[in-house]
Amino acid sequence: MTTPIKDTNAMIASMHPVLQPDEFAFVVWSENEPWPEGTRASCVEPEGLSLIVPIAQAPQDAVAMRCITLQVHSSLEGVGLTAAVSDALAQAGIPANMVAGYHHDHVYVPSNLSKDALKILQALQRSSN
Repeated sequence: MTTPIKDTNAMIASMHPVLQPDEFAFVVWSENEPWPEGTRASCVEPEGLSLIVPIAQAPQDAVAMRCITLQVHSSLEGVGLTAAVSDALAQAGIPANMVAGYHHDHVYVPSNLSKDALKILQALQRSSN
């Protein structure tokens, strides 16, 4: 296992953004219902349970999202990676929904903007080298 990276510039320079193939949606889910197969993440909020589910499991009006995984083992104590990513996407007018996992950070963006978002994040990575 690699040592997690803590330094902001090192995290950005080392990240390898990868666009995942499937589409997903953020939904509110009944806590009494079983989770759909392929659920990617959950968050318990005061208003209810939120899940990230395959788009086929979401209501018709859900926003289709693609996930870009930042392939860098960033430290949970690292500062600045998600801020730099969300700032770069915000400057291009691309909504970014960040989800942190133990090993990687993931950014969910609208499907129709996902290829543009990937190019922006690749450029961010190159500019940090």
